[in-house]
Amino acid sequence: MDQFFAHIFYVIARIPKGSITTYGEVARMAGFPGYARQVGKALSNLPAGSTLPWYRVVNSQGRISLKGDDLLRQREKLLAEGVDVSPDGKISLKRFRWDPNQD
Repeated sequence: MDQFFAHIFYVIARIPKGSITTYGEVARMAGFPGYARQVGKALSNLPAGSTLPWYRVVNSQGRISLKGDDLLRQREKLLAEGVDVSPDGKISLKRFRWDPNQD
């Protein structure tokens, strides 16, 4: 695994249950500001059954970027953790955004 993926996955693994962050914030925290799209690409290539909490990462508007069944799957996982998600995938960043400085 190259350094980019190692750093990205490390940050995502730290997102606590019931919290979310954005692709851009993950990239920045991992030391790769401006690489939000690459974070999304890395997550889209995770193997089935991965234990990485990929579903805790959303776009910069606080929305689930996935469509159809994938949106529903991510929404269900977040709801199960107590994150309020609208039917169309909107989440309050103000309320649920992870602050790594509070760890």
